[in-house]
Amino acid sequence: MGSDVSLYDFELPRERIAQRPRERGRSRLFIIKEDGSFSHGIFPDIVGHFGPGDILVINDTKVLKARLAGESATGGKVEILFTRALDEKRFRALVRPGKRFRPGASVRVGDAALRVISREGREAELAVENGPGIMTILESLGQVPLPPYIKRPPEPGDELRYQTVFASKPGSVAAPTAGLHFTADILERIKERGASVLSVTLHVGPGTFNPIRAADISEHRMESEYYLVPDETARAILEAKGSTGRVFVCGTTCTRALETWALGRGPKEGWTNLFIYPGHKFKVPDALITNFHMPRSTPLALVSAFCGRETILRAYAEALARGYTFGSYGDAMLIMRRAAEI
Repeated sequence: MGSDVSLYDFELPRERIAQRPRERGRSRLFIIKEDGSFSHGIFPDIVGHFGPGDILVINDTKVLKARLAGESATGGKVEILFTRALDEKRFRALVRPGKRFRPGASVRVGDAALRVISREGREAELAVENGPGIMTILESLGQVPLPPYIKRPPEPGDELRYQTVFASKPGSVAAPTAGLHFTADILERIKERGASVLSVTLHVGPGTFNPIRAADISEHRMESEYYLVPDETARAILEAKGSTGRVFVCGTTCTRALETWALGRGPKEGWTNLFIYPGHKFKVPDALITNFHMPRSTPLALVSAFCGRETILRAYAEALARGYTFGSYGDAMLIMRRAAEI
């Protein structure tokens, strides 16, 4: 188990980072089997891995149109990335350029006037002084907050495609990307095989894109994110763990919510800053559905913990050789293993 961040680095050609998604449900699927061997298919093949008594846990968070463009009092352009509502009109955001967000300054977004309450580094607290609530402003004027490695402006199609088909709880500023591969038909076919589809909520914050900058990954600190594990989901997981059912977890965000609950680090609802890296003893997932992640990223550390760093980097090397695409709009991976009992 290595804690040196350089062990989680690999060469990723820029052209292999997907700038646009494939048709939903038609992504390629890379499978890591329980014995560490690999196989390949397309995403609908995932249905065949489910059986009676199995559970698929999805993240039902909904991505907000969190990116706002505006002007300072002097007419300079400003950018605001909403991160968290404090009340109907006060909110926190990442802002730039910082010199235009001094405390007391005003900025305008459409017809709404915003006042800067405080700022520390890139993060600021703002209040709507003249205009509707911040959620109304986001819905009417906001843009889809695509990841920083997608080097194009948002397009109309992103409002639909950068959202899962089961998104229902607004609050994220980034998509739970493993869920983007599912169609309603694929979910229905999984149920037809006798499996259950259940949800958790974890509102994904902008920190999901922060690289691990600490030389020792154990010193990295995650930003807190809201999560909820409903009673129905918790009960079903405990029942599956007491029988022959397997728990398939969709995404690293789902995994962090479930592991927080299972490890007793929090109640079924709250805030989690759990950082999962090699050495973590998993309690919930028997299988993990995920995407291909960026070098030195926290999701890469999590999948390395799940199946082993050497295995995941060997898989990534084969994926690059076979033309798989990486990132939020990239291809999918299914990792099979058996988790510890809760």
